[in-house]
Amino acid sequence: MLKTKIDLLITNAAELVTCTGAGMGDLGVIENAWIAINDGKIAGVGSETEIKREFDLGQSIIIDASGKVVAPGFVDAHTHLVFFGTRVEEYAAKLAGDTPVKLAKLGITTGPNRTVELTRNTPENELFNQSKKRVLKMLEYGITTVESKSGYGLTTESEIKLLEVSRRLNEETPLDVLNTFLGAHGFPENLTKSEYLGVIINEMIPQVGERRLAEFCDVWCDDGYFTAEESEIILKAGLEYGMKPKIHADAYSYIGGTDLAAKMKMVSVDHLNYTPVEVMKKLAEANVTGVLMPALDFAVEHKRPFDAREMLDLGMNIALATDLCPACYTESMQFVINLACKLYKFSVEEAIKAATYGGAKALDLDDRGVVQAGKIADLQIWDVPTYKHIAYELGTNIVETVIKNGKVVVGQ
Repeated sequence: MLKTKIDLLITNAAELVTCTGAGMGDLGVIENAWIAINDGKIAGVGSETEIKREFDLGQSIIIDASGKVVAPGFVDAHTHLVFFGTRVEEYAAKLAGDTPVKLAKLGITTGPNRTVELTRNTPENELFNQSKKRVLKMLEYGITTVESKSGYGLTTESEIKLLEVSRRLNEETPLDVLNTFLGAHGFPENLTKSEYLGVIINEMIPQVGERRLAEFCDVWCDDGYFTAEESEIILKAGLEYGMKPKIHADAYSYIGGTDLAAKMKMVSVDHLNYTPVEVMKKLAEANVTGVLMPALDFAVEHKRPFDAREMLDLGMNIALATDLCPACYTESMQFVINLACKLYKFSVEEAIKAATYGGAKALDLDDRGVVQAGKIADLQIWDVPTYKHIAYELGTNIVETVIKNGKVVVGQ
């Protein structure tokens, strides 16, 4: 029998974290594992004997993972990675206890409108170059797939510009970058809410849809933003152009956004700080993935951190995400896992699975997030003897090698 020739072979992994177990806490760890990769996909996983018996390894590039851990690439399902500038002055001043009144006296512009102002007026190439640096740093931390939301433009022209930058990042960097249209991230200062809703429905969504610039449509459903009824109108308009629905909900209030997520069986519902237990049950039954962002709650000192333990115990699918944005500037999923375990009662196993398999679920992707024959060969190798180090080592980058689509893109 003719054996399949293997391009890349990973040998002797002390632990292979497959993330193929049945529950959120089951990682499906294989010890002393070999992983065979061919044509960008995982061809086989098993022992040395099994892999040698099944495949032709004669021309393989070999990576010896002795004493190390192999895991799926992280899938970051919630970011706002395309923006210009920072809010570092605001962040630093607030650390020192300065109030909004004092910040205004100091001339420090605060909040998302500051980012909208900077981003809207920045040429596309400058936006691309700054965002590219962030994306490549995320890759070094083991993230191989990332979602990118618009929302810092709030005009049709600038929202399209943000999505086009993300599309370039997908084409010109090793990562897969998936676009989410989030024109409903807030309101421009020159329009009423009703006027802006009309712009989103009648201008933005049709133009984004016709250009096929986004896989998903998102909306911020919260007190002071969009109501559940308005959110439904926006998301149904997005569906007409093939954009799958996602929603920011219950971040600062409960006004029905999570109920809408369950009703529409959305791809994901994100934040969930004020979500009632009975709605968590609905989300679990509807198989809607909850995306949680420990780094954001940490960065803004959220007065009501999300209740991850309740969601996990109710059987919800959970993803962890960085929420990389000017208010939460982290490029490291490892830091997110540190926080999830230490502050939000995740087990190490649950946190890893939420950052890989869970992230893939939150992007409606079934070809990654696990290490299994037939899946995309998006892998990372950690220079530690057991996967538990990812929660134990605080602030270090344990990633030694990153493989994207079967090619080594970091390390080696």
